[in-house]
Amino acid sequence: MSDTPRAGGPGDAEEPRDSLAVPEPGSEQVVGVRQGMFGDSGSGDTSGFSELVETVAMPGPSARPYGGDFDVVVDHLSTALREAGEDIEQAIEHVVVDRGELTLRVRAVSLPAVARALRDWPDLRYELLSGVSGVHFPSDTGRELRAVYHLLSLTHGRRLRLEVTCPDADPHVPSVVDIYPTANWHERETWDFFGIRFDGHPCLTRIEMPDDWPGHPQRKDYPLGGIAVEYKGATVPPPDTRRSYR
Repeated sequence: MSDTPRAGGPGDAEEPRDSLAVPEPGSEQVVGVRQGMFGDSGSGDTSGFSELVETVAMPGPSARPYGGDFDVVVDHLSTALREAGEDIEQAIEHVVVDRGELTLRVRAVSLPAVARALRDWPDLRYELLSGVSGVHFPSDTGRELRAVYHLLSLTHGRRLRLEVTCPDADPHVPSVVDIYPTANWHERETWDFFGIRFDGHPCLTRIEMPDDWPGHPQRKDYPLGGIAVEYKGATVPPPDTRRSYR
């Protein structure tokens, strides 16, 4: 008998409805390589870490059994999507279980259907969207930008993340404001800082930066600012352009 508890009750799914295609379960996905404390690539870095090289890797797809009640959640989602005329194989790229947390990589076009199923299906009931986060991986070609949605089921006491990718060249993701009204300000903030355009948002305007601010300051390709110094017009340049002392 497994020591891992499973959710019980009459609403439990019977057997896995669909088998999501999982390439090399458990492997990490390398999305870039960083050099230096500030991503220095030869411009000069006075941090003392200019020789540091670090691989940027994310957890790869997971294979069944996912553990805990994660299998039950995926099975219920599969049923809910099927009844809505959607196919989980098409809607979900893969499932990631890492450090006891469940993340579903969702195709952008399927995001509204998945979000609605998670909110409305009785055995899921993810009623609360607590936040939307932006992520930028400049080296992950074709998937440079990511929007991450943090969901909570107050009914069943479960947490879940949805992750959607989009390219720099076409940074569009469907808005979920009509499904989760709390996404309104969060999507505006993600647009403000990362430049992801949430199609269908009722008023996608800046929320932190001034309306005329150029660019999106939390992207990794946004220039690091210098610091003005009141001494004969001198300035402290951004850290990635300073002279290197080796």
